[in-house]
Amino acid sequence: MPSPLHAAGLLLLTGPAISADGSTLDATGSVIQMLLGLGLVIGLLYATLHILRRIGGGNTQAGAMLKILGAAAVGPRERVVLVEVADRILVLGVAPGRVNTLHTLDVGDIPRDPDGGRPLSGGKDFQTWLKQTLERRSR
Repeated sequence: MPSPLHAAGLLLLTGPAISADGSTLDATGSVIQMLLGLGLVIGLLYATLHILRRIGGGNTQAGAMLKILGAAAVGPRERVVLVEVADRILVLGVAPGRVNTLHTLDVGDIPRDPDGGRPLSGGKDFQTWLKQTLERRSR
């Protein structure tokens, strides 16, 4: 339900305003100019953020040492993640606010694709492989 205060505010925004020297100002033009300026500032911030993301945002050497090889969800907010660090592969349990090392493997223990590149991955295959590997290691 509109109140008289809202209606008065709309009249002030749409009608001409009078400056201190007696000349009229167009309030609508001022509001449009302010919104365009705000849009320009937000656009510049967005462009700067995009450029920083493309550059890499800083330390690229730390990213070269860590590689995420695969992940599998084991709950709504819990995951098992394979992370390669130097010549070791860590099997990590990741939950909100917590990361635990579940197991440590050698790089040679992970099956790779025929080209020798990335490890073989894929939903059920990763889960089956993880289960078999943990059963082998526990013997």
